[in-house]
Amino acid sequence: MRWALVKVCLAVTAMVVVAFAVPLGLVVRELARDRAFSNAEREAAAVAPALSITTDRDKLERVVAAAGADRGMAVHIPAAGGQAAVDIGRQRAADQDIAAVRKLGRASTTGVGGGSTLLQPVALSSGAIAVVEVYVPESEVTHGVGAAWAVLAAVGLALIVGSVAVADRLGVRMVRPAQRLVEGAHELGEGKLGARVPEEGPNELRLAAVAFNSMADQVVQLLANERELAADLSHRLRTPLTVLRLNAASLGDGTAAEQTRAAVAQLEREVDTIIRTAREAKPQTAAAGPGAGCDAAEVVRERMGFWSALAEDEGRKWRLAGVDRPVRIPVARADLAAALDALLGNVFRHTAEGTAFAVDVHNAEDAVIVLVSDAGQGIRDPEAAMARGRGSGAAGSTGLGLDIVRRLAESTGGDVRIGSSVLGGTEVRIWIQLDGGKPERKGHRGPVRRRRSRRQPGDTARRGSGRIGLDL
Repeated sequence: MRWALVKVCLAVTAMVVVAFAVPLGLVVRELARDRAFSNAEREAAAVAPALSITTDRDKLERVVAAAGADRGMAVHIPAAGGQAAVDIGRQRAADQDIAAVRKLGRASTTGVGGGSTLLQPVALSSGAIAVVEVYVPESEVTHGVGAAWAVLAAVGLALIVGSVAVADRLGVRMVRPAQRLVEGAHELGEGKLGARVPEEGPNELRLAAVAFNSMADQVVQLLANERELAADLSHRLRTPLTVLRLNAASLGDGTAAEQTRAAVAQLEREVDTIIRTAREAKPQTAAAGPGAGCDAAEVVRERMGFWSALAEDEGRKWRLAGVDRPVRIPVARADLAAALDALLGNVFRHTAEGTAFAVDVHNAEDAVIVLVSDAGQGIRDPEAAMARGRGSGAAGSTGLGLDIVRRLAESTGGDVRIGSSVLGGTEVRIWIQLDGGKPERKGHRGPVRRRRSRRQPGDTARRGSGRIGLDL
């Protein structure tokens, strides 16, 4: 906007300077011409009285010399009454021009080499018409015009420079508050809730700064209220959790009892984490720095060990592949576990008992792909399923599970896609970028090639273990 104001002011000032300077320069040139010919007329008028008295050549030569012969004055007296024609001085005008002036009886100018001549008719005592010729060189006609044009150009340039300087200062006064407003918006968008904008500048920008600061204050207040509400709601979960923990303690021994107690303990830890995060106003997932993250293969094996017991109870066949070697990803262990639990929980919640499912981990050079697929009915509207808070409409569905998975992938520069699996149901692909850039397979439309795990004939699914299950 600053340079736009400067350009507009430059254009307007230039047009004004041209509109005034050019006509003024033409007027100056015309005034110089009029001045030169006025002088020539005065010189011609100085000779006229002598011509009305005498036509003697010697006397007239002295009069012409005194009047300005050095300027190129000439006198042309026609022959009359037996007296021969008299020509005094150098003739520059053509004979027909002199004859035309003598016939018309009025003065005129005509162009000659190097300038112009003034032809002034004078009546003699004999009744004849003499013509006084005064030469006006071009240098006299244009005398002072160049200097006047130079002065006008300098004044016009000074006006343009001054107007540009004033426009630049005005632009800075307008642009600087706008830039501070933009910087404040960027800081607020980056999570710097203390960002505020000075309320100064033009009235419109000052009002915009006031509105921005008011909005920032409201955002801070809303976030504080949201954190308090999240902490309060999470705190209310402690009472039913305590009941669950006491009931789980009375289950006795056994794999199912141990897993139930472990699940209750994990749930208590998650609730405590939510309360602490809300109270401290810190994000639950911190940005992964150098060396941060977890082993995706280990986390997948651990969570599959938890869900395998429920899968065996419901008669579900399952497969786990790609977890035989460590797979480092820039994601916190708890976040990946929460995402896997959300996807596997959807499989158990939205497919019938006995429906098979699989979890595959693919390790590429720049990304890690985690595939969770099932043999259920599939998802009719994947785009709606990815919308936060939509859910499936069933009881207990909040629509936040896939949103958790999406935010996990996007935090690394990856994405989440829902498609059809080779098992006939739904396939959820989590693309986790390793270098923090955007995924290179955004335009990929074909199925992802799966890496099959090699089984041994004796491998079986065991309750509570992280071992690979039966082939589907």
